[in-house]
Amino acid sequence: MRQVISFVSVVLYLGFIHHEVDGIFMEKLAKKKLCADDECVYALSLARAEDDYYAPDCRFINIKKGELVFVYSKLIKEDDGGEFWAGSIYSDQYRDQMGLVGYFPSSLVTELHVYQDLTQEFPTTAIDFYCD
Repeated sequence: MRQVISFVSVVLYLGFIHHEVDGIFMEKLAKKKLCADDECVYALSLARAEDDYYAPDCRFINIKKGELVFVYSKLIKEDDGGEFWAGSIYSDQYRDQMGLVGYFPSSLVTELHVYQDLTQEFPTTAIDFYCD
């Protein structure tokens, strides 16, 4: 019995290690971001998608036209790139996507309600663009 428990423990441990190694750090989309707080956990605004958006990679989220999106951070536009925001879908129809945070083009949405007028500027880090 003791050997079985040891074997199961080792298998579970190796499974957790393997899971942690699956993710990769992707190219940064911007050097700075705007957030409501230092951890970017409070929503800046609520927006509605004006069109469908299909994520090109795991840093982004899929959004359907008409869906509501909580916006948590706004990347500061650089000279050579577009402006992206980070957010999460809010929709009863797509519950499987709720809570998933990812980037999308700011031009895709219209802000319906601004929760935080005051924002703080922070540098982005590699973890902001980590893909699991």
